[in-house]
Amino acid sequence: MVAVVYDWSGFYIGINGGGGTSHKCWDAVAAGGAFIAAEGCHNATGGTVGGQIGYRWQSSNWVFGLEGQGNWADFAGDNTSLFIATDRNHSKIDSLGLITGQVGYAWNSVLLYVKGGGAVVGDKYDVFDVTSGVRIASSKETRWGAAIGTGLEFGFAPNWSVGIEYDHLFLGHRNNDFTTPLGIYAGTERIGQDVDLGLVRLNYRFGGPLIAKY
Repeated sequence: MVAVVYDWSGFYIGINGGGGTSHKCWDAVAAGGAFIAAEGCHNATGGTVGGQIGYRWQSSNWVFGLEGQGNWADFAGDNTSLFIATDRNHSKIDSLGLITGQVGYAWNSVLLYVKGGGAVVGDKYDVFDVTSGVRIASSKETRWGAAIGTGLEFGFAPNWSVGIEYDHLFLGHRNNDFTTPLGIYAGTERIGQDVDLGLVRLNYRFGGPLIAKY
């Protein structure tokens, strides 16, 4: 009798898509960083799509890997400022990336894994006048942080696998200087955020299964 044993070792490339949310809290601070007033929080939610590339190697049932991932995103949200009631604070994440290591356990063609490493997001912040809707100030940044996640993947063909994954991104607090549309300094906001992602992934692995005879 011949049994096909799925091997997770090798380079792979894939696509992913799903959704996420980023919880953001704004505080008005002085130029030197001293706290002035809380401005409130909101959730920036939306969809994301992207790709990943990585390498895995399998030892017995244990699977180890390294992966890089890059995504376009459209996570947006806003709230009326608790400090200045005529301001509406708006946040948007338009890109994100992960560089992570993986440790997993495989039951033949089923792989359960955890992952952790670094994360980066592209943020854009705007302040609008509540009455007129006119943008009165803005800021943008590239923010680095940490990521952890877990996933379940199923090999449905010799080179193909599909899975689901959850990731949490720890992005901390940063001070961001805002400018008017004319480039004039308009104030500083201390913005804290984290991100939760839910993804469906499809991978193509270079190589094939092992064939065991017994």
